[in-house]
Amino acid sequence: MLRKSLTKAIPYGLRRRNCLRTQNPLTNLTARSSNSTIFKRCISNSAPREKVDCVVIGAGVVGIAIARDLALKGREVLVLESAPTFGTGTSSRNSEVIHAGIYYPSNSLKAKFCVKGREMMYKYCSEHGVPHKQIGKLIVATRELEIPKLKDLLVKGTENGVNSLRLMDVSEAMTMEPELQCVKALFSPVSGIVDSHSLMLSLLGEAEKNGATFSYNTTVLGGHIERNRVELFVTGTQNLGNWNEGETLHAELTLLPKVVINSAGLAAVALAKRLMAPKNPSIPDAYYAHGQYFSLSKTKVPPFRHLIYPIPEDGGLGVHVTLDLDGQVKFGPDVEWIGGVPDIASFLNRFNYLGSPERAEKFYPEIRKYYPKLKDGSLEPGYAGIRPKLSGPGQTPSDFVIHGEDVHGVLGLVNLYGIESPGLTASMAIAEHVTLMALH
Repeated sequence: MLRKSLTKAIPYGLRRRNCLRTQNPLTNLTARSSNSTIFKRCISNSAPREKVDCVVIGAGVVGIAIARDLALKGREVLVLESAPTFGTGTSSRNSEVIHAGIYYPSNSLKAKFCVKGREMMYKYCSEHGVPHKQIGKLIVATRELEIPKLKDLLVKGTENGVNSLRLMDVSEAMTMEPELQCVKALFSPVSGIVDSHSLMLSLLGEAEKNGATFSYNTTVLGGHIERNRVELFVTGTQNLGNWNEGETLHAELTLLPKVVINSAGLAAVALAKRLMAPKNPSIPDAYYAHGQYFSLSKTKVPPFRHLIYPIPEDGGLGVHVTLDLDGQVKFGPDVEWIGGVPDIASFLNRFNYLGSPERAEKFYPEIRKYYPKLKDGSLEPGYAGIRPKLSGPGQTPSDFVIHGEDVHGVLGLVNLYGIESPGLTASMAIAEHVTLMALH
């Protein structure tokens, strides 16, 4: 019984299992209802009630960082994660890049938290033995007409506090990276890479050491606002496997928390609708973009030693070169917009994470713009991820959105929306900010 689990350290939480990107059984986007209101009406909340201090919904890197920060401040923290373990979504399906803070509008949350989060992450990783490398990044213009955009990035990054940036001419850039082809480059020496799983594991260990409890396979069905506070209806995830529209969902436990942090990532918008109201004006629209990675094979020596990025594209930063800590080269992600995603599909994480080998045909010409020696047949499908976005195709890229009581009027509730890149880099800075909001 879930109530017994929560009061006895949650035995069916699978703690610290290896978080492999390629292992996700939820491969079909097959929601049975597109109406979150219908879903909410199907919830029975006659379950036992239990008071708790702080609840964090979602055990991605940001949720874990928030749980750690709250626990370090002496609060009792319960983290609810619908998956079998931590970090199975966006947190483990990204480039694992530590971003400098170049791309984002001045004074935006992305700019602020990326720059601060980068400094916090390097310090944390060094002090806690988390594998990482500050290898630097080259953003490259492959055509003369892209050079003004490169200069704009220099200005924007400098305004954001990335003071180490400098432009390179073609000879200097190709001396640094002989396999590279470009006409000009912007060098960011403070960019790097991190083992995201090791980072999450370290943050989670600290959170648990300071009293936080992680309950996996545990889904928040919805909620209710009672006397300006959130009540959460909770059940075991296994109970939702064969749910059909119209059937009543029975919560196993109703939690009465003082603080609720909605850090549900891909499901954050859908969850907010189920906690407040589907048409609450403070809840933004959700968009989703699929991104695939390909690994470089048939090459004994990696062609690059630095991260290589093209000029940003609509919805992402372009098909770029990243390296893991073993030096393996991967390319990606691309951008494939997913339309018509029902709220319940995002809530149950019924996304298609499978990649398509055929998409390699689109990768080759993009990569050859800066790496002309790429051989046919040398790209192997890697993993794929989904970006939780707040802006769609052709729209101006949105900022992180973090709403507290001052926006939605609900005491103790903080909603985090659109935490995509640079969410990994910014995670500890976001946690610091959210904790201050929640405990004010």
